[in-house]
Amino acid sequence: MNELGEYLRSRRGDVQPNQVDLVSHGHRRVPGLRREEVALLAGVSVDYYIRLEQGRETSPSAQVLDALASSLRLPYDGRLHLFRLAGLAPRKVVATATYVDPLLRQLLDAWSGQPALVYNRAYDVLAGNELADALFGWQGQPRENLLELVFLHPQGRALYRDWDDVARSAVAGFRLGYGQDPSDPRVRTVLARLLGESRSFTQLWSKNDARAKQAASKRFTHPDVGPLTLTSQIFDVRSAPGQELVIYHAEPGSPSADALGLIGALAATRRTASHGRQPGHSGPIGPVKA
Repeated sequence: MNELGEYLRSRRGDVQPNQVDLVSHGHRRVPGLRREEVALLAGVSVDYYIRLEQGRETSPSAQVLDALASSLRLPYDGRLHLFRLAGLAPRKVVATATYVDPLLRQLLDAWSGQPALVYNRAYDVLAGNELADALFGWQGQPRENLLELVFLHPQGRALYRDWDDVARSAVAGFRLGYGQDPSDPRVRTVLARLLGESRSFTQLWSKNDARAKQAASKRFTHPDVGPLTLTSQIFDVRSAPGQELVIYHAEPGSPSADALGLIGALAATRRTASHGRQPGHSGPIGPVKA
């Protein structure tokens, strides 16, 4: 008897597409999720998942089990049971860090001539300096999730001149972080939204590419200064596993360096203007358009 496959099949039947932010298409012959939907959410091939349910694959990794437990919305006891059926002990779940050390925030601000930001494995931007906010259009606005910026917002395609390359790299980096803790609630939320709303993301996610971000040259088109090319350097934040620090810089003396300096000058002007108060005005004035 294939107890692992039976358990997966029964749990799959209890999860509805809208519970995992998937859109249901056409007539559904079985209750709950289809096999290909579970495979997509868990980041495994459909063939592999079918072999698990049929008992032809009996040694899934802890990473795969974590992903399946999250995809099937298993409670803690259900997750323990899934691991026991596979003959493994569950891994300790560590939530995505959202706290940025104050000293690191000070360091970001100290790099006044280079855009710098910190994001977590869900690609939420947790902190950034003024120049980073100005580069990405966040000055005076909430910072966005980088994946949602790339795949869900029109300004993402306008900002990145090599959008296809940026998209592939972003998905591969996100999958690597996802593999470190597939049960992380915030990572799962971002994944479900992108799978439900972006065909481009879904196509790239299905390729199962996972790789760490490397130093790279990125070409931007900024609405105020036009095209510029910046090199990014990425560093792990040791005090907060899952967080990464990214610093962008331009080649000294290049047109891109001049453009970056102009972005900084405009940002300072807007900050000064937004801090101004009219007599009797109780709220902040919106950012000034250049």
